[in-house]
Amino acid sequence: MTVETRLEDRRHILRELGFATRKVGDELHGTAEITPEMHVPGTAHLRTSILATWADTVSGLLAALIMGPRVPVTLELDVNLYRPLPGEGEVRMIGRTVKVGRSVFVAETECTVDGVPVAFGAASFMVAPNPDVQFHGDLSIDMPAATERLTMPLADRAGCERRSPGVAVLPRTEDGLNASNTVNGGLIAVAAEEAVLSLAPGDSLSFLGLRYLQAARVGPVVATARLYDGVGRVELRDSGNENRLATLATARTFRG
Repeated sequence: MTVETRLEDRRHILRELGFATRKVGDELHGTAEITPEMHVPGTAHLRTSILATWADTVSGLLAALIMGPRVPVTLELDVNLYRPLPGEGEVRMIGRTVKVGRSVFVAETECTVDGVPVAFGAASFMVAPNPDVQFHGDLSIDMPAATERLTMPLADRAGCERRSPGVAVLPRTEDGLNASNTVNGGLIAVAAEEAVLSLAPGDSLSFLGLRYLQAARVGPVVATARLYDGVGRVELRDSGNENRLATLATARTFRG
């Protein structure tokens, strides 16, 4: 998944989550208020995929400071929860650089809700292979919260549908793309979560890990999950691009 360039200047599904970022010393801090539209369907818990999206944003912006003007793309991303996420409160996320290598950048994140630790994670990035994909103008990682907010559940807003037990389908939409005009990795996380939870109604995810293998360029993205004893594996394929495997995801569930 790529970091958004001047995302504040255009309408985007994930901007409606109300996440704001600011640089504090060597760290990047992010904040947002949990709303009911962010809940896992049928529960009062914040979606784990939303934390993954915010972790990717924070980590990716830190990567952009190092890799710019080239655009970083996510290789791997994971979020680990201590307990089921609350359904209200203020989320605070802190991102820190762990490693700056010749080809790979690594960051870690820590997350609290109303001051209580709830999760931690890590993400790794590489430079986008296409040298023409670059940031335009000045890159600012201080990003205010958008004025628009979700008015419906996130999966509905993204058009992500549970087609059958273990299968979720995410369309490619103009307001769901990243800086490379491919399907945003945060929305791919939502599709993976939906596929797993369609097999475990009322549960939420205690862990979500994603390995981004290649961009989903055409869509729709079809997520197919298997779940055994609380452990899930998801294949996410770009069905309009020869059904190529775009992302592999793993998940664990909290029992509802």
